Amino acid sequence: MSEQDTYTPPRVWTWKSANGGHFASINRPVAGATHDKELPVGRHPLQLYSLGTPNGVKVTVMLEELLAAGHAGAEYDAWLIRIGEGDQFGSGFVEVNPNSKIPALVDRGGAKPIRVFESGAILLYLAEKFGAFVPTDPAQRAECLSWLFWQMGSAPFLGGGFGHFFTYAPVKIEYAIDRYAMETKRQLDVLDRRLGQSPFVAGDTYTIADMAIWPWYGQLVLGDLYGAAEFLQVQEYRHVQRWAKELAQRVPVQRGRRVNRTFGDPALQLPERHDASDFDKAPQPRQG
Repeated sequence: MSEQDTYTPPRVWTWKSANGGHFASINRPVAGATHDKELPVGRHPLQLYSLGTPNGVKVTVMLEELLAAGHAGAEYDAWLIRIGEGDQFGSGFVEVNPNSKIPALVDRGGAKPIRVFESGAILLYLAEKFGAFVPTDPAQRAECLSWLFWQMGSAPFLGGGFGHFFTYAPVKIEYAIDRYAMETKRQLDVLDRRLGQSPFVAGDTYTIADMAIWPWYGQLVLGDLYGAAEFLQVQEYRHVQRWAKELAQRVPVQRGRRVNRTFGDPALQLPERHDASDFDKAPQPRQG
């Protein structure tokens, strides 16, 4: 019988940093800054500090969608936060996000800078600032926000639950993987049933709900997350597949998923973005 089969929690938990596995160097049971480091500031009013994980992709897709829709005020600087190296614990970043998680946004377009943290909050802030991608009709708005917060509440089971134990945990624990695989598939079924009723998550219109959900569940069913497509039999979710593929063809989505990306195909990486021309300077993805 292995140690994990016989483990009995002690009366009082004690932090053992070596048990952190893949993230041992950055996980800790306390908050706050570990070092002094100011955040850089570019020339645009919107300053984004992020990394090209699913939570980061939500915001860069939103910003690129706003620009494509003609909202010139959505021009932004996207600064790379290397979470594996602890950038999120610098004093400047902690001032913007006390929770030390990406993404974090500072809007310097007004009399005083406005900080916004948590990806869902950033999406809603930008949608209201520019009057775009969130319905104004009360019923449609409620539907959009319900699905936005569905994502915020559900994705931790996909990422911190399934993704962690399937991909990053130092040992493979059958119970943990089975528990979170079951929940992930249940969530995919929820989404599949919804997308069988309407072209987009919140109804007939593309909204911030789609932008929030696609980087997690869209990329998952397209085989771009955790290498788990076969394991989870994602082909079963044909409505999610249809939606995921359609959104993947949108140019702002293609651009947004490249920003602050430092992994995978080099042609899909744009570690920092300070001008639209940066996409043209970077290596171009292969066509076809």
